[in-house]
Amino acid sequence: QVQLVESGGGLVQAGGSLRLACAASGNMFSINVMGWYRQAPGKQRELVATATGPGNTNYADSVKDRFTISRDNAKNTVYLQMNSLKPEDTAVYYCYAGSPFRNYWGQGTQVTVSS
Repeated sequence: QVQLVESGGGLVQAGGSLRLACAASGNMFSINVMGWYRQAPGKQRELVATATGPGNTNYADSVKDRFTISRDNAKNTVYLQMNSLKPEDTAVYYCYAGSPFRNYWGQGTQVTVSS
């Protein structure tokens, strides 16, 4: 089992920045990808960014050049630095950890960007 706990969400004005963190615990041996998804009201959950290793990252087109994902494997923590935030970035952000056997999700953290 793997447990994921997010932190760092909140309310920010458009153009501002936030940094999300996700601390993972448990059996991390089989985890080969960690990342972030988000779900806005009335919309499906969508990928934001994933990281499978140093320099091996993937981003949604809507956040490229604004968001940066990073992993600290020693701390089992993944971060999402979000800059130049827009009102359309408003959503619940979920931490994700994946293995060949199953996927794990955090409880989510709310990010609200005011115009």
